[in-house]
This record gives sequence, C-alpha cells and structure tokens, in this order.
Amino acid sequence: MSRAVLSIGSNLGDRLAHLRSVIDGFRPRVVAVSPVYSTAPWGGVEQEDYLNAVVLVDDPEFGCRDWLLGGRRLEQAADRVREVRWGARTLDVDVIWCAEAGGTACRSTDPELTLPHPQAHNRAFVLIPWLDVEPDAVLEVDGSLVPVRDLLDGLDAAERAGVRATEFSLAPAKPAEGSLS
Repeated sequence: MSRAVLSIGSNLGDRLAHLRSVIDGFRPRVVAVSPVYSTAPWGGVEQEDYLNAVVLVDDPEFGCRDWLLGGRRLEQAADRVREVRWGARTLDVDVIWCAEAGGTACRSTDPELTLPHPQAHNRAFVLIPWLDVEPDAVLEVDGSLVPVRDLLDGLDAAERAGVRATEFSLAPAKPAEGSLS
C-alpha cells in the first residue's frame, strides 16, 4: 500500500483539461484534490502562467515508483515534451511525498524518483495546495520533519503571493439533490 502527494501543473494547451486528466487517470485512487491555483513559472524560463493543484492518492497495490510511472503515462498522453528544464509543458506530474504500508515515508536518491521531492519545500505552488488537502502535513527537509505550514511561512512573501486562487475546480461534480447517481 502507498499514499502519495502529487503536484500537478500545466501551462500549455487546455491547462484545466490536462489537470483533469490526472484526476481521471488516477480515479478511484484519488483521496483529495486541492483547489486550482494560477502561478508564475518557476525556474527563470520565459513562459505563460501555470495552473497548479495537489492530488492526494492512495492504493494498496501501488508502490512509490508506480505513482511516478502513472504520472509519466499521463504526461505522455498529454503530449508532454521534455526539452527545456523548467520549460513550458502540457502536463507535469511530480511525486512530492510517498509513504508505504504503515505510513513510513519513502526515501529515495534515485535521479528518476527523488523522495521526498528535493525542491518541494521551496515552492509555494506545492505547499499552498498541499495544505488544502492535508492541513497537518509534514515534510522531511535535511533529515528533519518540518510542518508544511512552517515551510510555507518561511518562504518569501512574494513567492507566497504569486500563488493565486482561481475559480476552477478539479473535484468531481456532486450529483444533484434527489438524483439517483
């Protein structure tokens, strides 16, 4: 069994549809979905703003690497091209944190899957939506468990202000009252 925090983003094409494809692709493993935020690009490459969200997923059959492989399949289906580091993309699915049976957080230094994500603690566009789905989340940083809220508070105010709420939602529509669905 594993539970994972996935950060998803898109700034090319139908950005919202690309994000929704992650929810659809991991259904019924989706436990919680954050609101959608608009954020400036990170990493210094000139490009359009991103839509970002965090998805909490859980599956008794999945290991941490399965989340990475599933995310890559979804990126490929969205015609993701990896040419420029931190460049524009149709879809980006990052495994931020993962825990296997018993809740023990996975650690990995594999360049393909570094866990916990080595830059998550520096990125408000990950931390803010993560707190929406797990208000008491903690992340290991330099060998210490730190509340995600404290990590966010430690970021520059401009970094935090650059993560703007949108009116978009990735949550499945609720059936109308009185419907049989």
